[in-house]
Amino acid sequence: MFLKYIVLNGLPNGPIAFNCGSWVQSKFDDPEKRIFFSNKSYLPSQTPRGLKDLREKELANLRGNGEGERKTSDRIYDYDVYNDLGNPDSKSELGRPILGGNESYPYPRRCRTGRPPCRTDPLSETRSGSFYVPRDEEFSEVKEASFITKTVDSVLHALIPSLETSLLDSNLGFPLFSDIDQLYYQGITIPKLKNPGLLQIILPRLVKAVSDSEDRLLKFETPAMFLKDKFSWFRDEEFSRQTLAGVNPYSIKLVMEWPLKSALDPDVYGPPESAITKELVERGMKGFMTLDEALEQKKLFIIDYHDLLLPYVSKVRQIEGTTLYGSRALFFLTPDCTLKPLAIELTRPPMDGKPQWKQVFTPGLEATGYWLWRFAKTHFLAHDSGYHELVSHWLRTHCATEPYVIATNRQLSVMHPIYKLLHPHLRYTMQINALAREVLINADGIIETSFSTRKYSMELSSAAYDQQWRFDREALPADLINRGIAVEDPTAPHGLKLLIEDYPFANDGLILWDALKQWVADYVNYYYKDASMVQSDPELQAWWTEIRTKGHEDKKDEPWWPVLQTPEDLIGTIATIAWVASAHHSAVNFGQYAFAAYFPNRPTIARTNMPSEDPTREGWQRFLDNPDFELLVCFPSQVQATKVIAILDVLSNHSPDEEYIGEYMEPAWGEEPDIKEAFERFSARLKELEVIIDARNADDSLKNRGGAGVVPYELLKPFSEAGVTGKGVPYSISI
Repeated sequence: MFLKYIVLNGLPNGPIAFNCGSWVQSKFDDPEKRIFFSNKSYLPSQTPRGLKDLREKELANLRGNGEGERKTSDRIYDYDVYNDLGNPDSKSELGRPILGGNESYPYPRRCRTGRPPCRTDPLSETRSGSFYVPRDEEFSEVKEASFITKTVDSVLHALIPSLETSLLDSNLGFPLFSDIDQLYYQGITIPKLKNPGLLQIILPRLVKAVSDSEDRLLKFETPAMFLKDKFSWFRDEEFSRQTLAGVNPYSIKLVMEWPLKSALDPDVYGPPESAITKELVERGMKGFMTLDEALEQKKLFIIDYHDLLLPYVSKVRQIEGTTLYGSRALFFLTPDCTLKPLAIELTRPPMDGKPQWKQVFTPGLEATGYWLWRFAKTHFLAHDSGYHELVSHWLRTHCATEPYVIATNRQLSVMHPIYKLLHPHLRYTMQINALAREVLINADGIIETSFSTRKYSMELSSAAYDQQWRFDREALPADLINRGIAVEDPTAPHGLKLLIEDYPFANDGLILWDALKQWVADYVNYYYKDASMVQSDPELQAWWTEIRTKGHEDKKDEPWWPVLQTPEDLIGTIATIAWVASAHHSAVNFGQYAFAAYFPNRPTIARTNMPSEDPTREGWQRFLDNPDFELLVCFPSQVQATKVIAILDVLSNHSPDEEYIGEYMEPAWGEEPDIKEAFERFSARLKELEVIIDARNADDSLKNRGGAGVVPYELLKPFSEAGVTGKGVPYSISI
């Protein structure tokens, strides 16, 4: 039974409310009596004497003893490594390395399930049975019935097999660009589905029409970017704009050193010097300024995946139907605050007896060079799509947050005010992560079969965690400063001066960050009057220690972890966690269908090498004779593209029971007048942000936010709008 709340009436001082929000098991399944506390918050030192033992007992129940296989009805939170992504007992080629707990593949921890080990690899866990999450972390009945699980299941077990059957050759690409358009205009013919009505109910936005007639027609909703301007993906201006106002605004950074140079071992990967030269850059800037002036004035920006991807190139190229390069893209900041692409560099390390190959591609008017530039953009965008999904999205939000959920439930009593502050930011995250391990990031799952890095995708995210992830850089201001996009300036709004003044993600995000941090500050300062109260709180200190030493154990000895000694320390830590779970996740998640469902704009995989890499006479002639067909062959296959479109729709949707930041108030917050007033101020500030975003999108001088055929930037509009998809910032990583 799901027990929502209990209210005791008829008491001398008025009713007492208990916000339970928990599944209660039959006494035959769980003979242990349940404990529920009222909405009143207490620090450990202020707990009424009669409740102290119960407070400690409930935490002990939630921690468990670390033994045995977890049952569906359990409420136990514990840690384990990612040792259940592979399935070596099914096929040896489905074995995958264990992520976490070893020097080769450092990684955050997941929730322990306790399933038995694999027969063929005792260090890996079997994937049999359900993917356990504590009972109260599972989706509500509303979300479960109408949304996620059935949607994913239908896509995987109904739609995709039908597509594969109809195509016969799962590697078949789209013969014509007009065939891609038919996905949205006229639909595609597929074998008759077993239950087309169910699919239409479950995918109301994705599947516009599933016909039960002989035509068996499947049609997808037109993505916003394609609907606004079907040719926008051609334009370099839109390619650049989406680095600031698209679905992955976290990769662009300032060029801080010149010449560009790899840090990888030259004995293994070849000469480290970039082929992007001073002459090439100055030619691309067309007389605006010299290279030295551009560097001094901080006008050169880069997205650089070269060193992260290059170690995987030779391994990935052994897999049929994909290829890979180390890549980087260079941009120039023009006087109207738009970015102009200058160059894309692609590198292949020495392999198969061949020396290192690298080439720089630039926008140009000459036909052959223009088509090579378009191919280079396709490869780079496939890399950007993979990095976005595996790092900006999965690693930095979903994966990094799961340890916060586990530690919060193990170390902070539900009576603790910080538990009550964090609670809405942790909703559904463990369940959606378990679903990801089940069907998205697992061996031969959606990511591995549809993205360029294929079976090495999760290893890549481990490398990014090792080389790039730092908790102290996850808050928005710290992230912008780290990327060189902003500098501290006490006289500027938000205390930061943006080097790219028209940066929609950062412009809107900083307002949301300030409002969020102020709300956290008001809340924390109400309960913690001085540093001694923070330092002497045993639950709080155990929580922060466990996040560092258990949840992110592979980085426990890093010197950059913030200390937790003062209210200011606590405010910064909580605000960072809340930002990642709400605004960061919304910025990289809810625009996926709008920008990537028309896959030429953001292909997930490039399947063929560049035409100019060691070309044969016949291959080069095919490129010259029919470059658009060769590009279609490079794009994802029909099965890959359709599969990704389906999943992107699932990921871009809001749940019917979504809780939006600043809109929903936790019952416990309303118990304290000062906290309720602070929340109302927070909510009012977010309503102001809505108005600001609308005004900015209507400002013709802000070229990165609007214009003819441009999708306006609304991913950080806090509140939802009825009937409008993708808008609203949920508290938590709930999808």
